[in-house]
Amino acid sequence: MKIRDFINQYLLPGTLRLSKGSSREEIARFLASVRPVRTEHKLIRIGGETDGGYLVPDDLEGVRTCFSPGVAATADFEEACARRGIRSLMADYSVEGPPVSNPLFSFEKKYLGARDDEVFTTLESWIGRNAPGESDMILQMDIEGGEYPVLLSTSRATLRRFRTIVIEFHSLELIAERFGLQQIALAFGQLTQDFDVVHAHVNNATAVLRYKGFDLPPLMEFTFHRKDRSTRRSTATDFPHALDRSNIPGRRDAVLPPCWRSL
Repeated sequence: MKIRDFINQYLLPGTLRLSKGSSREEIARFLASVRPVRTEHKLIRIGGETDGGYLVPDDLEGVRTCFSPGVAATADFEEACARRGIRSLMADYSVEGPPVSNPLFSFEKKYLGARDDEVFTTLESWIGRNAPGESDMILQMDIEGGEYPVLLSTSRATLRRFRTIVIEFHSLELIAERFGLQQIALAFGQLTQDFDVVHAHVNNATAVLRYKGFDLPPLMEFTFHRKDRSTRRSTATDFPHALDRSNIPGRRDAVLPPCWRSL
């Protein structure tokens, strides 16, 4: 169950109120834990010029496989990976296959989730079927809120098999609610143990919620890079990055709010 569904079903019965709001201190502590850093690896853009393109560290040598759950109308990211010789393993129960054919694409008609059955597959099982002895892979995940149960049910050792992880996080406005903040912080914490946040970008498809002086975009793209790949870190200051693009063409791009980056 997605966090939004949980709140709608159990915490908002017939009302529009949150169960218990997060404190300023709780929100500030979480935001400080996910602020981007700059490393010796410059960022490059992989994929299209709008939605489906992401900034990743220029540290792709030796990467052979990308796991990419959530199939959209385009496969710009996966096609860009293919041009670099990187195969993409794709999964989505709601479609019959990728939008384009490519010899480096493979597809499973399943959702990525927290269990294994006819509809869902766990990340660990998916890797076991397709790349059992491989490490230093890419995970690119946009699964409409399903990222939370996936991250919370995946072991640290499995996540460490990826060199770079790109995730679009949904429902981040629920940081304003204490239960939502706890679950979101746990999910991010699964990654920040072993990964640096090296980029964050606001998806301009939705309006930003303002709560207790904090700007909380509902949709944000985060890029994580495994810590053992870098030796130097400093404050990331280039927001927007020169390679950032609007997710929705023709609509002004949303700049990362100051509270999400080092001040």
